[in-house]
Amino acid sequence: MAVEADVAVADLSLSETDINWDRLDKTKFHVIGAILFTFQSGVLHPTAVVKTRMQVAEAGLSEMHGFSVFRRILKYDGIPGLYRGFGTSAIGSLPGRVLALTSLEVSKDMMLKYTEEQDISEAARIALANGAAGLVSNVVSCGYFVPLDVISQRLMVQGLPGMTRYNGPFDVIQKVLRREGIRGLYRGFGITLSTQSPASALWWGAYGAAQHIIWRSLGYGIDMELKPSHLELVMVQATAGTLAGACSSIITTPIDTVKTRLQVMNNYKGRPSVLKTMRRLVEEDGWQGFYRGFGPRFLNMSLWGTSMIVTYELIKRLSVKRD
Repeated sequence: MAVEADVAVADLSLSETDINWDRLDKTKFHVIGAILFTFQSGVLHPTAVVKTRMQVAEAGLSEMHGFSVFRRILKYDGIPGLYRGFGTSAIGSLPGRVLALTSLEVSKDMMLKYTEEQDISEAARIALANGAAGLVSNVVSCGYFVPLDVISQRLMVQGLPGMTRYNGPFDVIQKVLRREGIRGLYRGFGITLSTQSPASALWWGAYGAAQHIIWRSLGYGIDMELKPSHLELVMVQATAGTLAGACSSIITTPIDTVKTRLQVMNNYKGRPSVLKTMRRLVEEDGWQGFYRGFGPRFLNMSLWGTSMIVTYELIKRLSVKRD
């Protein structure tokens, strides 16, 4: 009987469209999340390497299409070239992901409770709660992920003209600290915090609202006994995630290009800054330079938006407490 009850709860949770923080087994949530998100990062990492190299290269690569850069890396560096910086990113992300996911779910739950009595539509309430959660999560985790980005991106661009060579992540840390101090590991922190936080809020807000609207258009209501099939669940969440990721890539690519170059390039006169980076980019490529690597980033963000949210929602459904 106990086994049957567990199976029933599992089937029920796998068909639910919204599961709050209080109902999750936190240990299971973070363990399953670490495994599935690491796998997801591994699948998408080559697009991040291609995008980063196109954004940083002064000539040649920046004028090539993303697939041509992909083939070039594969030709000269093989499969390992497409996974430069992955070990650092995958292992280093584990503590940061716990921080990001916890702050995301806790802040969303708090916002939903706070707006419970407010006179606003359900779609607006969900969008507001998701948007606030995305903003808080990004602000909280930014201090951890910016140094990790600096390290992994420097490993990604090794081999390009003018780029320093490193013997692993600890060598990156040592050389950056020796040359610039702790400030060097936080290159791009200000621009990341001030731009990615609102972008994260927009992404999660758009996702929450889109998912809610799609469910209602399909006839699923909060108080209805009717539950969607597993296929419907995945398709709706994937569609909402794809739309959010695609829109985000269009809006944020110029800032991402500036941030990436600021974090990895060393040949500045004086202290590196956002304005110096932007001026140099305009001198090299004109205003279109801000969309360097847009193709790979659009693909990365769209695939990331789809796979991340489907994975994330699956993790939540697998982590529901067995009462």
